[in-house]
Amino acid sequence: MAIHARAGQPAQAEDLTNIAQLVSAYFVNDVDPRDPAQQVKFGTSGHRGCALDCSFNEAHILAISQALVRYREEQGITGPLLVGRDTHALSEAAFMTALEVFIGNGIEVQVQADDGYTPTPVISHAILRYNRGRTRDLADGVVITPSHNPPTDGGFKYNPPHGGPADTDATKVIEKYANALLSSELLGVEAVSYAEVRASRLLQQVDWRQAYIDSLPEVIDMEAIAKQKIRIGVDAMGGAGASYWALIAEQYGLDIEVHNAAVDASFRFMSLDKDGKIRMDCSSPYAMASLLKYKDNYDIAVGNDPDYDRHGIVTPTHGLMNPNHYLAVAIDYLCSQRQWSSTLAIGKTLVSSAMIDRVVAAHQRELREMPVGFKWFAQELHQGITAFAGEESAGATFLDKQGQAWTTDKDGIILALLAAEICAVTGRNPSQHYDDLCAKHGTSYYQRVDVSSSSELNAAFGDIRAYKLKIAELAGDSVLDITTKAPANGALIGGVKVTTANGWFAARPSGTEPVYKIYCESFVSAEHLAEMTSQAQQLVHIWLQG
Repeated sequence: MAIHARAGQPAQAEDLTNIAQLVSAYFVNDVDPRDPAQQVKFGTSGHRGCALDCSFNEAHILAISQALVRYREEQGITGPLLVGRDTHALSEAAFMTALEVFIGNGIEVQVQADDGYTPTPVISHAILRYNRGRTRDLADGVVITPSHNPPTDGGFKYNPPHGGPADTDATKVIEKYANALLSSELLGVEAVSYAEVRASRLLQQVDWRQAYIDSLPEVIDMEAIAKQKIRIGVDAMGGAGASYWALIAEQYGLDIEVHNAAVDASFRFMSLDKDGKIRMDCSSPYAMASLLKYKDNYDIAVGNDPDYDRHGIVTPTHGLMNPNHYLAVAIDYLCSQRQWSSTLAIGKTLVSSAMIDRVVAAHQRELREMPVGFKWFAQELHQGITAFAGEESAGATFLDKQGQAWTTDKDGIILALLAAEICAVTGRNPSQHYDDLCAKHGTSYYQRVDVSSSSELNAAFGDIRAYKLKIAELAGDSVLDITTKAPANGALIGGVKVTTANGWFAARPSGTEPVYKIYCESFVSAEHLAEMTSQAQQLVHIWLQG
């Protein structure tokens, strides 16, 4: 897809969302439960939509919240429900709606003590800490966020007692119940007024923020960062963790300068993303353009998306790191520096760089390659099978220094602080370490291409089966494997991956946009990558046309 002419430039008045109109639409617009586009649908990261097109409205949240109440009853989950939200406008509205239902059903609900915003990883961390040592009355959680999506969007995610994203078995049940409630005009939804919510003894205010910040030395060498006086720049992107950075700096004596810490639901401080939209994607050089201007002012600069489950790493020598590059460096560093058991595996999504495969093999650890979606890693992190889990879209987490689960959801805060730790302990930034990995394991040429599609074409990915695909060579190399399943667990990947000795490509549909994604990687050259990408697009087009 072509890069927008104003990509990377500051947003202008005409780019901003009318927040009053958006929030009004959330409460006023009627939802047609017969229209598939207006039904509840859980993708890789919960249900997402927009109030303006009737895909994320009060009716949806009433239905999803009541459906979750029923799911908890069926699963015997009787502990408190931890509810957080990010700084999108619809997150605030949905937060109020959800609390009305949860309190209306007699559930004890915990929220951040000062009515503040709560990052996704902080909810995960709090669930794990609450449940540690318990066998009954376990806690679970909800994070109301559309992640890095534009200001118009809303999102709702459920995290069961293991602390990470709910798996498909859970979300399909919740989705089914919610759509049944929509079809019955919300008959069966029990809710109280928001005034009753605020007065209820069931609403408990807990300071998760301070508890999370206090625990950071368990997972990051904060002392080393302070001792070496690492200069850190942060683009807080007006997100749920914006207030955390100043507190972290004060508590641990760190040199941190924070940009864009003020909350503004229009996100007017952003530069436009590649398609000309405001999108708080900390892995995009266009969205991170404002921080990139200041890269030479810091030893390391970092950014996080609105719910802080993603990270962007900027070095003075190379600028914004490709997420794959940083994942490889983080894994290499942690495998060298942490005293984790040798039996602990490293997890990655199957569309992440094969450089990770080479790094993991060098450390003689097992690689667990999963489908796209962090839900596939949650149980293994919780059970202590996997020490590190990451995905190419700049999301990852890892165990603490004692080998216990820190979070089972992506944590952009600790990945950002890890970059500072790497600088402090080694005296070199992560980009320089990646250059070392290339010298040792070969240079990776990687890209993702978004191809315009339709709901019909995207649905056709579901019918692709490896044994039906006929291809002997890719960009001059013999094809070694064609798969539609993830190696680690045999789960369908929702697309296809083709591998040769010198590279691979994978294709899968987007769960939120009318596009499909082609990921390609070559260990030969940029020209070889271009040839692979071109052939991959042709093959996928043929396969989808049937």
